[in-house]
Amino acid sequence: MSAGTGADVVLRRAAGPDAAAVADVWLRSYTAALPTVVRAHTDDEVRDYFREVVVPSRETWVAEAGGGVVGMMVLAGDLLSQLYLDPDWRGRGIGDRFVALAKERSPGGLTLWTFQVNKPAHRFYERHGFVAVESTDGSGNEEREPDVRYEWRP
Repeated sequence: MSAGTGADVVLRRAAGPDAAAVADVWLRSYTAALPTVVRAHTDDEVRDYFREVVVPSRETWVAEAGGGVVGMMVLAGDLLSQLYLDPDWRGRGIGDRFVALAKERSPGGLTLWTFQVNKPAHRFYERHGFVAVESTDGSGNEEREPDVRYEWRP
C-alpha cells in the first residue's frame, strides 16, 4: 500500500468485513511499538477476538486510506480502550484525528491505559492534554506489564 498524507484518510465506523484488517493493523502496530512486551494471545486468537467481539459489539472506528485500513480505535463509554496505527502511517495526523473524535464522542472526559515502556504513546497523549493519574506493576493486565492510566478532562 502506498503511503499518502493524512488528508487522504477517512475515519468511519468499522463493520464486520473490516475485522480482519482491523486485527492486522493491531498486530503490526503492537509488534512495532511494543517489541519487549510479551503478548498474551496468538495472532489467531487476536483475529478471532476482533471478528467475534470487538468489531460486532464495541464502538470500533477505522482510518481508511488507499482502499485499506491503516488505523483503528475502540471506545467503550469514556474509555479509549485501543488506538493503533499501521507503523507506516504514524506521524501523519491520524492519531490526532482519532483523539479528537474520541473527545467529541466523550465530551465529559476520557481515560485510557498504556504500557509504561511505551514512551511515544505517553508523549502523544500528554500532547493531547491527558495526565498520568495511576501507575501499576502490571498485575492487573493480561501481559503482566507495568502500565499507566491517563485521564483527559475538558
